[in-house]
Amino acid sequence: MVQVETFAQFGVVFLLFALGLEFSLPKLRVVGPVAVLGGVLQIALFMFLCGLTAALCGAKLSEGVFVGTFLSMSSTAVVSKFLVEKGSTNALHGQVTIGTLILQDCAVGLLFALIPVLGGSSGIFGGMMSMGRLLLVLSIFITVAYMMTWSFIPRFLKLMIQLSSQTNELYQLAAVAFCLLLAWCSDYLGLSLELGSFLAGVMISTTDFAHHTLEQVEAIRNLFAALFLASIGMLIHFKFLWNHVDILLAAVILVIIVKSIVITAVIKSFGYSIRTAFIVGLSLAQIGEFAFVLLSRASHHHLIGVNYSHPI
Repeated sequence: MVQVETFAQFGVVFLLFALGLEFSLPKLRVVGPVAVLGGVLQIALFMFLCGLTAALCGAKLSEGVFVGTFLSMSSTAVVSKFLVEKGSTNALHGQVTIGTLILQDCAVGLLFALIPVLGGSSGIFGGMMSMGRLLLVLSIFITVAYMMTWSFIPRFLKLMIQLSSQTNELYQLAAVAFCLLLAWCSDYLGLSLELGSFLAGVMISTTDFAHHTLEQVEAIRNLFAALFLASIGMLIHFKFLWNHVDILLAAVILVIIVKSIVITAVIKSFGYSIRTAFIVGLSLAQIGEFAFVLLSRASHHHLIGVNYSHPI
């Protein structure tokens, strides 16, 4: 299980790194308001709707709010791979989708800080302090990355090009090492591997070496992306699926419909066309891999019972 998850993590890291290389920073600034404000509004709406549903059904309000947090998460890796294969990363709906996904990745650390508060193992003040600390760390991390983008990165890549004039192995190694270094730093600071690897790609995308770097890491990305998709199949329990196929199908259909409607409404409220809003809504109408991590953390803090998280 650990080996399978490790392969999956490498696949996600290189997928997001390549996506960052193909990403347009000026276009990211354009969709910034809908990605940040719309992403936060989407998470808040799901927390409110699920909390309200839990209260009406006689369940704990804290459990309902938590269910809303992990239902609001979408799969960055799967959606990114789909957008890359369709060549839609620079389309308007692709930019909005990717911006929202990156916002969700940034919000995971804040949701981790919220779980002890919902579980009753930490006070509201302690939770607010944890969130404030994570926001400060995120701001410093992005600021340092931005400064390195215009000072260190172009010189470093130019040096690697000069040293690997005869063969590209050294440049490949340097690009992969840079991606893994930023992913590790991001994870170490309590953020996410996805955020660090995507940021590494965006940093290189602003230089003249973006296309060359993408050519060098494309084969590595494809290999680990295939392993990532294979790992999903390896983690499926067919007996469990067969025994609960009715409730699983109903839950999947309900999640897709509700998420599509909510996200479409949020994107449309920012002035985008109904077509763009609907495509973004469908693209994000699934539950991401971070839901498993949130469920595990919630079970540890006794926010939900083990029986809820174990079969999932």
